Amino acid sequence: MLFFLLGLVVGAIGGMGIGGGTILIPGLILLTDLKQQTVQGINLVSFVPIAIIALITHFRNRNILLRLSFPLILFGIFGAYAGSKLALAIPSKLLRTYFGIFLLIMGIHGFCAKANKEG
Repeated sequence: MLFFLLGLVVGAIGGMGIGGGTILIPGLILLTDLKQQTVQGINLVSFVPIAIIALITHFRNRNILLRLSFPLILFGIFGAYAGSKLALAIPSKLLRTYFGIFLLIMGIHGFCAKANKEG
């Protein structure tokens, strides 16, 4: 039941374009004893169908700028390759720590950015 709820939340967040991995990865870390690399791999596999559904929806609503998208895709492919090689070279415990620090920094940034817009 917990995996069902986790998948539902991740799908909803991923459909909004926010990035379900920010929920899925910590969720799987807490619910399983899998290595960080395995959890990240599961995140990537689950991301594909969620992204396809979200892409179709956003494409139909004309929310995609193709001129901007293509360079991001091209350089994103290179970044994904380099990042996956790096993730496999880093010990799981250290990678988990780096990911946690990244989430913390992004959370603080999001909080501060929202506070600046309101104030």
